[in-house]
Amino acid sequence: MALKAIIDSIYHALENDNQDLDIKISELKSAMKENGVKEAEFEAAKLAQNNRQGRKLMQAYFRQRGVAIKFI
Repeated sequence: MALKAIIDSIYHALENDNQDLDIKISELKSAMKENGVKEAEFEAAKLAQNNRQGRKLMQAYFRQRGVAIKFI
């Protein structure tokens, strides 16, 4: 699955009470490794919790699962 499609599916999971989020994070981690990407980029405007606390919580959650993310 393409990196962009996986990121879009993560936005969808976040909107649906984090449904299957851990599965999507593992898919993202695999796709990042295949493509040689070190950080996934998320658009802050698309997040359900688009405030500093929400972004930091998301970064921490993904970091615990081995994925570095940044917001654009």
